[in-house]
Amino acid sequence: MRKSDQQCVLQALAGDHAAYGELVARHQGRVRGWLRHLCGDHAEADDLAQEVFVRAWTRLGGLKDTARFCSWLMKIAYNEFLQSRRSSDRRNRMMERYALDRKALGSAAPADAPEHALDLQRVLSVLSEKERAAVVLNYAYGYSHGEVSELTGLPLGTVKSLIHRGSLKAREHFDAKA
Repeated sequence: MRKSDQQCVLQALAGDHAAYGELVARHQGRVRGWLRHLCGDHAEADDLAQEVFVRAWTRLGGLKDTARFCSWLMKIAYNEFLQSRRSSDRRNRMMERYALDRKALGSAAPADAPEHALDLQRVLSVLSEKERAAVVLNYAYGYSHGEVSELTGLPLGTVKSLIHRGSLKAREHFDAKA
């Protein structure tokens, strides 16, 4: 007899990886299908689905109603999709700003030239390790200040200061190059 989602969740919470594997096998088609409709890209949807199941595993202890695992999982999938869009939008805006800055500085190099990545790495290299982590998580990956705080374990005020200070250092670096 097939176990219910609730039984599998309870077993997974007790450390049974096979029970969680059963939940993944049971729901991966639904999650992937929905993400494919949202993304319009099978590869991206599959990557997001993988992230969804990893995130669900790490947050399983926070599931309040174990009988509603599927709904909870689909909410995580939708949030992952939205987060990926925000990250992509922020990355695109950052690249556009960078291209405009290069153009304003008189560089004729295309924005996607290999030296573009090197310049960005040079800019990031002037930041401290904590500033770099906070700035990259915020701007490149689209995490909010609160999420960066949660990911790094740093207080929210510290994260805000690191992002602000890191952004100022990056601008100063560009200004010095001009």
